[in-house]
Amino acid sequence: MAFALGLGVTAAQARGLGDDFVEQGKWKSFGVKASLDFDPFERARAGRPPVQLHELDELHAVYARGKTPVAKLKSLIALAEAGPRGYNAYHMGAGTPPPGKVSSLTLGQIEAWTRATPGQPHAIGRYQFIPATLRSLTKRAGYGPQTRFTPQVQDRLADLLLRDAKIDKFLDGRLSRKAFMNNLARIWAGLPNSSGRSHYDGYAGNRATISWSVYDREIKRIFQ
Repeated sequence: MAFALGLGVTAAQARGLGDDFVEQGKWKSFGVKASLDFDPFERARAGRPPVQLHELDELHAVYARGKTPVAKLKSLIALAEAGPRGYNAYHMGAGTPPPGKVSSLTLGQIEAWTRATPGQPHAIGRYQFIPATLRSLTKRAGYGPQTRFTPQVQDRLADLLLRDAKIDKFLDGRLSRKAFMNNLARIWAGLPNSSGRSHYDGYAGNRATISWSVYDREIKRIFQ
């Protein structure tokens, strides 16, 4: 059903998800445990330092520009995961950086970099996709090795993960805020779950980069 979010748009409009990705939600969800329990090394360390107060102020300035709730949510996720480098971010623990500006690389170049640099983390882009996740998502989206990892491509891949987190049910009032937040935390390690820790806490110090109280406050602000 259509659900108005108090912003003059329907839930479907507010989601900001392309129609060509609607059917992707029928595929196996990345929100289920079986498809997330792999590649612990890549999840072993936070991709960025803890979020600072001034970064939250900058995030609120982004909110004020009138973006859709889902666009604001993606900005929050990006803050927790990638920090100021955004679409050109790569894991701070990578000793050998990608072979160029991240958003200009092809998926094939990213894959080649990953295979050529074993033993270091490879989370990449605004949403810090780890290799196994990136491979799965690009296959789902139908992207080939010549596809460039542009901001538009990164956002579309993030849209798939938001669907896996059951954003449709959340926006339609069929999923609680807390449950939705926990779903997001299972996908993005920079976000805490309701215990206050990263879902992957314990993998060599991996931790959330924001607190549960900040996370909860921001979700309320976005979807009020």
